[in-house]
Amino acid sequence: MSHLFSPRSIGPLTLKNRIAIAPMCQYSAIDGVPQPWHVQHIGRLALSGAGLVIVEATGVEAAGRITPDDVGLWNDEQEAVFAEILRGVRTYSSTPIGIQLAHAGRKASTSAPWKGGRALTAEEGAWQTYGPSALPFRDDWHTPAEMTEADMDRVVAAFEDAARRAERAGFDLVELHAAHGYLMCEFLSPLSNQRTDRYGGSAEARARFPLRVAQAVRDAWPRTKALGVRFNGSDWIEGGLALDEVIAFGRALYEMGYDYLHLTSGGNAPRADIPGAEPGYQVRFAEAVKQAVPDATVMAVGMIFDPQQAEDIVASGQADLVAIARAVLDDPNWAHHAAVTLGHGEGLPPQYQRADKAHWPGYGR
Repeated sequence: MSHLFSPRSIGPLTLKNRIAIAPMCQYSAIDGVPQPWHVQHIGRLALSGAGLVIVEATGVEAAGRITPDDVGLWNDEQEAVFAEILRGVRTYSSTPIGIQLAHAGRKASTSAPWKGGRALTAEEGAWQTYGPSALPFRDDWHTPAEMTEADMDRVVAAFEDAARRAERAGFDLVELHAAHGYLMCEFLSPLSNQRTDRYGGSAEARARFPLRVAQAVRDAWPRTKALGVRFNGSDWIEGGLALDEVIAFGRALYEMGYDYLHLTSGGNAPRADIPGAEPGYQVRFAEAVKQAVPDATVMAVGMIFDPQQAEDIVASGQADLVAIARAVLDDPNWAHHAAVTLGHGEGLPPQYQRADKAHWPGYGR
């Protein structure tokens, strides 16, 4: 049996295979409310053959959105629409569906990539951004307000509330977003956190607020459902995150009761230089955390397109699961095709089976 297509438990949740579809922002919401685009997007991913689908980064408060077009989970309408989408999915798919809860921090109040990917102007509805320190991501971006204790209390409460809304909406899993230069990541990295109080300085101090958020989500999210976290393995710039800090953060989350650790990198410095950015270039971080915390369930991600490479990552023990993103946007049936490649084809949904080459003879009769 293929390692990639063997079952794997994430805490209380058992996946039929080791493939997760990573969160991918769609920038297609209105006032944080999912739209018909999200219905078809989430629906087709639920038919992809992957063991798990994680819905895109979802703002826990309006100020925490990357763009005005992000989905959110801070009010009843957003919760109700997500619940309706999930009820629809459950009529044709049993694939577990998770959601990534996020706060963009200093990288908020920008336009969608295809609208320029730049800081919004006042005329475009720019809003106040927040960060650990009053340092803009780039010179031409908004300067965030350095967060006060009251700001931190508000954000912690927002994550806690969003986790409860996710449970009521019917999600099977929550992933805390602590990567890619967004708020939790900003606190963790010395590049963006230059505070001199108890939330800055040492690695332990920089992790204090992210771990406080993580604990609030852990307390709000039921133990009968899976909980994970996505965090950076590197800033890819001198003076950024150190690998021992990454491992310590992962260990703390594992000991807190997080069911999986999802390793990625980058996004916290516009000048980052990623040497050898090739398929699987981030797997090294997943492997390092797995070696240091062997009992933890670890997920690898990053330009993984080849099914054999995904199989080798799991078979070698570098990671327990592999997250796929761009490859699935290109080919929504990637997991089905990977199964065939690895000799473990389970077949497309019956409505689509005529697309399988094994069914081509007599096609159209």
